[in-house]
Amino acid sequence: MYYSDDIVEEVRTRNDIVEVISEYTGLKRSGNTYKCCCPFHNEKTPSFTVSKEKQMYHCFGCHVGGNVYTFIMKYENMSFPEAVQHLARRAGIQLPEEELSEADKRKKSRRERLFQVNRSAAAYFYYMLTKTERGQTGYEYLKKRGYSDETINRFAMGFADIYSDDLYKYLKSKNYTDDEIRSAGLVKYDERHGARDQFYNRVMVPILDLNENVVGFGGRVLDDSTPKYLNTRETEIFNKGRLLFAMQIARHSRRKGIILCEGYMDVIAMHQAGFDNAVASLGTAFTEGQAGLIKRYTTDVYLAYDSDVAGTKAAMRAIGILRHLDMKQKVIDLRPYKDPDEFIKNMGVDAFEERVKNAQTGRIFEIEHIVANYDLNNPEEKTEFMKAAGRLLAGIPDITERTNYIESIASKYFLNKDELKRIVTEVGLAGLAEEGLASYMEPDIVDNTNRQRDYQNGKKREDINPYEENEKYLLTLMVNNIELFDKLGKYISENDFTEGVVKEVAGKIFAQYRESGNVVPASILSSFEDAEAQEKVSEIFTKEFEFDTTPSMREKILTDIIIKIKTNNIDKALKSGQGVNRIELAKQKAELKKIKINL
Repeated sequence: MYYSDDIVEEVRTRNDIVEVISEYTGLKRSGNTYKCCCPFHNEKTPSFTVSKEKQMYHCFGCHVGGNVYTFIMKYENMSFPEAVQHLARRAGIQLPEEELSEADKRKKSRRERLFQVNRSAAAYFYYMLTKTERGQTGYEYLKKRGYSDETINRFAMGFADIYSDDLYKYLKSKNYTDDEIRSAGLVKYDERHGARDQFYNRVMVPILDLNENVVGFGGRVLDDSTPKYLNTRETEIFNKGRLLFAMQIARHSRRKGIILCEGYMDVIAMHQAGFDNAVASLGTAFTEGQAGLIKRYTTDVYLAYDSDVAGTKAAMRAIGILRHLDMKQKVIDLRPYKDPDEFIKNMGVDAFEERVKNAQTGRIFEIEHIVANYDLNNPEEKTEFMKAAGRLLAGIPDITERTNYIESIASKYFLNKDELKRIVTEVGLAGLAEEGLASYMEPDIVDNTNRQRDYQNGKKREDINPYEENEKYLLTLMVNNIELFDKLGKYISENDFTEGVVKEVAGKIFAQYRESGNVVPASILSSFEDAEAQEKVSEIFTKEFEFDTTPSMREKILTDIIIKIKTNNIDKALKSGQGVNRIELAKQKAELKKIKINL
């Protein structure tokens, strides 16, 4: 660990977990907690819970959990020290100089080496494009697309040669190891061909993170071969779902909002035209993680997706994500052209500025999309259209905004305003309102983590340690009912918890209670850096029980669980046979039957 426990705890307490996670996801209050769809796996019913009181989160779907550090580490793909630094900056805390352990030095050194190997690759690609005869093909392609030398230099665009191992040979000459080159996603290995470059015969675009480290590359073919675009695979430093191309530039733009495009070639053309607030996702559909990244800097997003069917579908999906995070969505009409680059080349910058100014709201865009499916001259189809529009309009939480939309839609499509308002009200009361026309959660996608956990929790129940589960259960009851520490003092202590990580957690919990008379779950979690341990610890602190909470039932539950835990410990001692008095242990075991908890 880079920093002292006191520093770590100060940074944690200055970063409220609800406020931090709200910057990334659309948290909604639900009783004493906050909920949303989990940002770490695909789901349609929210199972991601955040406790303001405990300063912890837990997903009951994929079982991830932790405190504010854990969230930042997982979401931003950061190490623990990097998460401390990130949250310290957020809270305006000046950190002391780093003191690295040997293990920390190795971790930091590895990430820096991966940044360096990517930087060297970017320099090589740029050199090939601008200084060699073989790169002339790529240079001519970029010039033909209308990119200026200034733009080529600004984005450090390059060229991957026609040979399949020239980058590999170059990086080896720079003393990078095979492991570093492979881990950066720059080469692939097979037994037949050995090391082969991931990219060849493509124009190359470096992808930078917010700190302007080169974390990956995008490559575009020069002809119509496929795949047209190829990105670096995901690595230790490159997470496609949490990065946006050119965001390191766009976040400093003086223009209003962010313009979201489909590809990085569009973004480069937009920046050349003066729209330096343009960004793009990286070969994947727009994600909630990327929306959360934008939300750090603005809540205004303009969609400049292609005007074809695929672009329209992608735009509606993005609208749903942005709306879920309480961000404003507007759609730029690029017709009659397909994409922003083509529009600007044909219509000019001023015309594009005008389209941005007149961009449609996400609701209007969705309504216009569905109206095309109905003949409004047919009374039955007109009725169906009003019902479909009503489901969308009922999803608007603000009454004034909802009323304005009803009036606008009724006027535009010659609908009876009062009747449309009645439909919207009925839909809202029936709970049938839709957040958006296109759900951004694909139903046929099953998260691998979920799939694996379902298998473990279903077909492999034998892998679960029932004794550890008993101990976790009791600790959860005690943490949620702090008075139990005193009431159960004569029956149970930290020494009775002997299973796995629960033993360590119990020691910390009991020590904290003795010192302060309270338990602060989030501070205890900070001492666990292993992800698997954090998940178990967070489950202990965040689990909620749904059972009869009458005093008599609670007394019975506590009595049974304590007897099971203490019986297990005696059985283990008897089984070990080392330095034990079997007669004494047998007496202790018999005495357990007399335990009866009275609260």
